[in-house]
Amino acid sequence: MLAGLCEAIDARPYMRGHGSRVSELAEAIAVRLGWGADRVRRLRIGALLHDIGKLAVADTLWHKAEELSDDEFAAIRAHPAAGMRILARQSDFRFAIPQVLFHHERWDGGGYPSRRRGEEIPLEARVLAVADAYDAMTSPRPYRPALTSERALREIERCSGSQFDPVVAGTFVDLCRARAPRLLAADG
Repeated sequence: MLAGLCEAIDARPYMRGHGSRVSELAEAIAVRLGWGADRVRRLRIGALLHDIGKLAVADTLWHKAEELSDDEFAAIRAHPAAGMRILARQSDFRFAIPQVLFHHERWDGGGYPSRRRGEEIPLEARVLAVADAYDAMTSPRPYRPALTSERALREIERCSGSQFDPVVAGTFVDLCRARAPRLLAADG
């Protein structure tokens, strides 16, 4: 079942490989934080599925190079809730619902869908937020080229304590700066 869901997500060109990369990055953070094997395994699965709700959003919005309208932005911001609804029907993956639903929350409470803040956000979702943001920044988008690894790391540092959990962000930056070769995307 997991393979089928991941295949459906990866079938979208703008999502190809994103879940796998986020999963690998999130696992590295979790291992550095000292998590046990079962918790890491569940995080990896949640990372693979974190954007499943994007399947419910029109493809045209993901390819749009121009600024989004308020309605279009609202449709994109609905993808975590759509993902929650999809996973609620999959008993084997319900454990991943908090990761999927809250991976766009912000440490300072300015995220979505419920404006949770700080430790109100499940730790797994806080880890995914950093891994997801790094992969998004270092991947090309219709509206901008990919950032270099170093520039993305500086952005994560800049947003530590506002967008990102400072412990998770610091752990990730330290891990990358140690030049763990599997973690860093090729600089473009």
